[in-house]
Amino acid sequence: MTRGPLPQVRRTSVRVALAATAVVAVAYLAVALAVVFLVTRNLTAQIDGNLSNALAQITHGDVGPPPNGVGFDAPPPKIPFGAPVIVWTRQPDGRVLASRSDATLPPAYYDVRDPVTIPIGNASVRIEGAPAGSQYVVVGQTMESVSQAQGTVIVAEIVIGPVLLLVVFLGAVTIGRRVAAPIELARRRQLEFTADASHELRTPLSVIEANTSLALARDRDEAWYRAAFTRLDGETRRMRRLLEDMLWLARFDSLQGPPQSEPVDLGVLAGQIGDRFRAVAELRAQTLAVDVEAGPHVVSAPPEWLDRLVGVLLDNACKYSPDGGTVRLAVGGDGSRVRLTVDDSGPGIPPDQLDRVFDRFHRATDQQSGAGLGLAIADSIVRATRAHWRIGTSDAGGSSMTVLWSRALAPRRQAGRGGVSTSASVAPSPTVAPEREEPDARDG
Repeated sequence: MTRGPLPQVRRTSVRVALAATAVVAVAYLAVALAVVFLVTRNLTAQIDGNLSNALAQITHGDVGPPPNGVGFDAPPPKIPFGAPVIVWTRQPDGRVLASRSDATLPPAYYDVRDPVTIPIGNASVRIEGAPAGSQYVVVGQTMESVSQAQGTVIVAEIVIGPVLLLVVFLGAVTIGRRVAAPIELARRRQLEFTADASHELRTPLSVIEANTSLALARDRDEAWYRAAFTRLDGETRRMRRLLEDMLWLARFDSLQGPPQSEPVDLGVLAGQIGDRFRAVAELRAQTLAVDVEAGPHVVSAPPEWLDRLVGVLLDNACKYSPDGGTVRLAVGGDGSRVRLTVDDSGPGIPPDQLDRVFDRFHRATDQQSGAGLGLAIADSIVRATRAHWRIGTSDAGGSSMTVLWSRALAPRRQAGRGGVSTSASVAPSPTVAPEREEPDARDG
């Protein structure tokens, strides 16, 4: 199973994140320019209002007329400690008197009316003019506050911009991987599933083709044909079981939601499935024990899924246990949970195979034939029913597969009710056949 982000997902998510970051960068640049423009316009409008107010005070007589040879004084600022207004008074004789000796108004603006920004010395000054009796007054205010505000906004945008873009890039990469990884993983698993299925089907088809070719090549005796048909029967059964498992997984993967869940007593279900598998164990002289602790052991799940799960685990246990071995199916409580355990006396699961035991078409050992879909089906059911695995080693040295569910109903003690313990230990009996054929290709 693939660990970590898939390479294709990593590359794609980076490309998408770069594209998203570029779009955000363009948008951020546009917003940053708009913010600078709005700040400049608003502050300039405030200065224009201040100039208009100063002109109104002078032209309406709120500021006294200038003494002979002296221009108008600047009115006090509207806001305490605000920027001072500079006043230039043009006398009828053409002389221009300034309220500040260091501010010289360029001659081109002696008759200015509408607000305009001009350079005076090393400063930018916003000016506006209007007639005041026989004189002409021009008022002005430096744009220093606007420049400072612009600088502050631009510095803030320069600092925030890279941080924002980095956050957008990392966020887009993370979200892209989380969104795309399941899709890419599903696509890859589908391709692997198809390739593995083709490989698994190729072997029985090759056997069938070889036997039919030999049968058609020339006449043979009855014993040869019987042996060939026996091989064909085994391979067709193997193909049928494989196709059934593949169809079940395909239907399971396409489900929009689980079937209707209902309370199921695992103790009763275990007894019923154990009865079905007694013939399977009897054919190999195996001991099949079903132990159910006292009390109800009810879980909420689709009954047909639980039946399939227990069947897969018992089938694996019987298949991997040697002739004369033991298989144990146990149901009991584990605190607030219900525990179902299947132990066998087989070779167990190698430690280095534990992380892949539920992979589709993966077999932990080649001791028995199988397509490797059984435990994949079991794991799908366990995850869909919100249960948990606990895998270990049985007392007999084989594998111990335990599934834990949350209890659907609280157990009630009933007087006189004890546990159920049944076992079957039989000798080989070739005349006894299984009650119904159980899949034998469900190992993980």
